[in-house]
Amino acid sequence: MAFELPALDYAYNALEPHIDARTMEIHHSKHHQAYVTNLNNAIAGTDAEGLSIEDICRNISKYAPAVRNNGGGHYNHSLFWKLMAPGKGGVPTGALGDAITSTFGSFDAFKEKFAAAATTRFGSGWAWLIKNAEGKLEVTSTPNQDNPLMDIADVKGTPLLGIDVWEHAYYLHYQNRRPDYIVAFWNVINWDAVAARF
Repeated sequence: MAFELPALDYAYNALEPHIDARTMEIHHSKHHQAYVTNLNNAIAGTDAEGLSIEDICRNISKYAPAVRNNGGGHYNHSLFWKLMAPGKGGVPTGALGDAITSTFGSFDAFKEKFAAAATTRFGSGWAWLIKNAEGKLEVTSTPNQDNPLMDIADVKGTPLLGIDVWEHAYYLHYQNRRPDYIVAFWNVINWDAVAARF
């Protein structure tokens, strides 16, 4: 079963003014599609064919760099689209909200830590809120298209929330102002989807 580009649950312009339609269209239809195409080519005829993207990521050290880069790109983006939705944002409630407050001290303290991880990730990469092996929340970041599921990650865990800080995610609208893009991201987070993962 070849991997496929997942459809979005919303229109390309649905996250405006926070994330512009042109960026969403290029990011989804060009960048993510390229990861899918290149991943399928990289795993053709290997034991990775037929595995889930999660299983590929968990055992990524077994595979060629093309699988790591494109498999990570496919997993990360597939998750990213689900973690955003129009008319969302706000503050998480329930068990997730409680866990964020107890772990970081407050939602604002969590936002600061997450934004710092996203802002200080040098070059291209991602910032993450994860649930680690002990079931605790943690903020981390990864380079390029790596993610915390991967067996090579410095900090491992289940990704709950991630932000793409590759320039292709924001450059058309925000140019070199990555911090402005990170601020805007808080307005489109689908906390229901994050809580379901938690």
